[in-house]
Amino acid sequence: MSNIILIGMPGCGKSTVGVILAKTLGIGFVDTDLIIQQREKRLLQEIINNDGIDAFLDCEAEAVKSVSCDNTVIATGGSVILRDDAMTHLKKTGKVFYLNVPVAEIKNRLNNIKTRGIAATAGESIDDIFNERSPLYEKYADFVLDLTDCCAEQTVEKICEIIKF
Repeated sequence: MSNIILIGMPGCGKSTVGVILAKTLGIGFVDTDLIIQQREKRLLQEIINNDGIDAFLDCEAEAVKSVSCDNTVIATGGSVILRDDAMTHLKKTGKVFYLNVPVAEIKNRLNNIKTRGIAATAGESIDDIFNERSPLYEKYADFVLDLTDCCAEQTVEKICEIIKF
C-alpha cells in the first residue's frame, strides 16, 4: 500500500482523522507540522512570527520533502499546497485526500488563527484563506471528500471505502 496523504484547511481534522485512520489500517502515522517543529526546535507560530510567512512555507516544504515512508498516513499542514515542490513530492508517494469541511465549520473549530501556526497575512480572514486555498486543495487531490456534518470516524469510513479496506 502506498501512503495516504491528508490535505485541507487548518481545523478540518487532518491530524485527528490521520491518527484514527492509521490505527484502523494498522499502518504508520506522520504529522508534517510536528516534523517542522522538531527540525526547527520552535513552534509553528514562532517561525511565522519571527521569520515571516514565506520562510515558514519554505521550511514546511523542506520538511515535507524530507518525508520518506511507505504504508503511512501523512497529515499535512494546511498551507502545504502553497508550495508545488512539496505537493509534487507527496503525490509521488501516495494518494491525496482533500478533507473538504465547510468554511462555517472551520470557523467554529478555529478559535484564534493568530496563535495556531496558520500561514496567513495580517488581516487575512478564515474566509480569505479558504477562498485562496480551496482551488489548490482540489488541484492536488486525488479524492475530494465532502465532510459536511461528518465526524472523524465517518471520515475514516469514507477513506476506507475508497481504498477498499
